[in-house]
Amino acid sequence: MIENPYHTSVLLHECVDGLAIKPDGIYVDVTFGGGGHSRAILEKLGPDGRLFAFDQDPDAWRQAEEIDDNRLELITANFRHIQKYLRIHGIKQVDGIMADFGVSSFQLDAAERGFSTRFDGPLDMRMGPSASTDAAEILNSYSAENLQKIFGMYGEIKNARTLAQAVVQARTQKALKTTSEFKEILAKLAPRFREFKYFAQAFQAVRIEVNQELAVIEEFLEQAANLLAPEGRLVVLSFHSLEDRLVKNFIRTGDCQGKEDKDMFGVVHKPLESVIRKPITASEEELKRNPRSRSAKLRIAAKL
Repeated sequence: MIENPYHTSVLLHECVDGLAIKPDGIYVDVTFGGGGHSRAILEKLGPDGRLFAFDQDPDAWRQAEEIDDNRLELITANFRHIQKYLRIHGIKQVDGIMADFGVSSFQLDAAERGFSTRFDGPLDMRMGPSASTDAAEILNSYSAENLQKIFGMYGEIKNARTLAQAVVQARTQKALKTTSEFKEILAKLAPRFREFKYFAQAFQAVRIEVNQELAVIEEFLEQAANLLAPEGRLVVLSFHSLEDRLVKNFIRTGDCQGKEDKDMFGVVHKPLESVIRKPITASEEELKRNPRSRSAKLRIAAKL
């Protein structure tokens, strides 16, 4: 299996195995990216199988053009609209759904996208052109209170209040336009010898807010449970605790916040059941080959 240089798929074989693919089944890859997972799914499908792939990123669309396979249907939209677009294609139930919530290697390495802490670029961070705001607008217009909230909640930054005040103070001198300007602020407040992690946490916080990533995941999980056929598989790859917590809670209780819906006998009503005892993580071999896999957690569930 040839890996696409656009993005190295994490836990590729484990994800595809988790789908328990039926040759004539209908499957959905809601995060096409470089197409690694989609290509692997297509290899398992027979001539009557179908794969629907979602991606809102034009760079990913160009990757999809390289796959000449009439079993693949690319939907150029955010996967928060999965049910709507599948219905447009006449699909009411599917046999498996795959989601990889990681930022692609290409997005991280493309300076002009503004995702990377390593390169100077515009404060963008939009996953797709449909996003209503970008990182510059958030950093230049949010109140100190709102900035503190996103740095604390989404970046899990301990000195979130101090950072928020520093951003507000800096923008009174001039509007923030580049990732380097943002990093200049971060460098003054980062814990010694942990600067890179601090930068990554702050960038993550802003990126999540720009793309409304946690809200998208919640909407997706609810729809995915409705779309899956009995015994259909949900396979989700997460890369930080905020994402994984939503997935874990939803599989365990049917609610992203972990609220249990119990009947009078104490039985929890939920749509999915985990098929593995604990999340799958990358092997030592994969960690050496792809260090970005170190934070990945794979959860697999089946429709009850």
